[in-house]
Amino acid sequence: MNSKKLDKKDPYAALRYKEFNTFLLLRFAMVFAWSMQFIVIEWQVYSITKDALSLGIIGLMEVIPAVSLALFAGHIVDQKEKKGLLMKCIFGFSVISFGLFLLTWPAVVEGFSKQIILYSIYFLVFLGGLVRAFLGPTIFSLLSLIVPKKVYPNAATWSSSVWQIGSVVGPAVAGFSITLMGVHWSLCLVFACSIMALLALSQISEKPILNPKIGEPVMQSLTEGIKFVFNNKTVLGAITLDMVAVLFGGAVALLPIFAQDILKVGPEGFGFLRAAPAVGAFLTMLITAYVPLSKNAGMKLLGAIFGFGVCIIVFGLSTLFWVSLFALFFSGVFDGISVVIRQTILQIKTPDNMRGRVSAVNSMFVGSSNELGAFESGLTARLMGTVTAVVFGGSMTLLVVLTTGIISPSFRKLDLTKDIEEHEKEG
Repeated sequence: MNSKKLDKKDPYAALRYKEFNTFLLLRFAMVFAWSMQFIVIEWQVYSITKDALSLGIIGLMEVIPAVSLALFAGHIVDQKEKKGLLMKCIFGFSVISFGLFLLTWPAVVEGFSKQIILYSIYFLVFLGGLVRAFLGPTIFSLLSLIVPKKVYPNAATWSSSVWQIGSVVGPAVAGFSITLMGVHWSLCLVFACSIMALLALSQISEKPILNPKIGEPVMQSLTEGIKFVFNNKTVLGAITLDMVAVLFGGAVALLPIFAQDILKVGPEGFGFLRAAPAVGAFLTMLITAYVPLSKNAGMKLLGAIFGFGVCIIVFGLSTLFWVSLFALFFSGVFDGISVVIRQTILQIKTPDNMRGRVSAVNSMFVGSSNELGAFESGLTARLMGTVTAVVFGGSMTLLVVLTTGIISPSFRKLDLTKDIEEHEKEG
């Protein structure tokens, strides 16, 4: 760690800590691997079934265990040493990615029916949901143990930026690798990235357990975590608002249909479409490292999610590839603003001894809504048609933002400037 005094406006404050840079490397590797794997599996499943609902089922298979175990996972994370727990999570993901690699190897699956292969893929995705229930809260908790409180906002921005880089590169590489290497060897690359994440994590030291209530009964622990979230209107408002936006704005789950049947751009165009939102979000997050969003955070969050909803509607109505690409890009720009503000709220407003549980509740609301959104999009596409389903989702996002802005004046007035200044003094 550099002992140099850190200026509170230093955009590289968190990067001056060696372990944080290692943390960013492992986070990139995992996000890249997870996002690439999801895209490759989406492509493979739709190629097998040609059914929009099958894409929704992928999300459902992951979200069921992720939501069911989220609170219990948060309790475990608050009770256990974070590095060791994260090591187990990454190892579990490695086993799953290797299993998917085998399932797409013709020499292995020869003689099996497409139905058996499909159900086996769903089963491994389900196991991935179990791993994800623990992975998110563990990473969130580990971050706060690597850097001091005074650089939490800056660390949250860089961590979110790296998440977006992985989200950009993963889908883009997936689209091209499907063409160049095929589904099978694309999944081999995913497995290799998970091994790289394990190696990076080995360079981070074990961290102390800050929870003073080790051995606390599970139900008592879970109740305390839930009460904290629901009693903190700022945290609850940010989580709920983002959850609804992701749930109804999950157009990306239907991208294989747009790429193959509507825009007719093939796997290369699919890769560009899938990466466009993350490119926009990543560029936005780089800017926010220099231009903080703490002032008038409530209005900025409401405005960002409203803009996101408009972009989803434009994407749904478009029949031109470049218009669709730009709509998804700007949806990522607005989503990037939302992510930075939300992550800053969670890092600042959450006590150290409750980070696992609060992150678990957040994963139930926001993280899992990605998969629920995928299921909602797949189901509504089956019932309404693909274009109508996307426009409906964007419209619902606008409605929720307007409703929140009207009924919650305190959220409109939310400002994080004083909270950040207090953390800088503590750090």
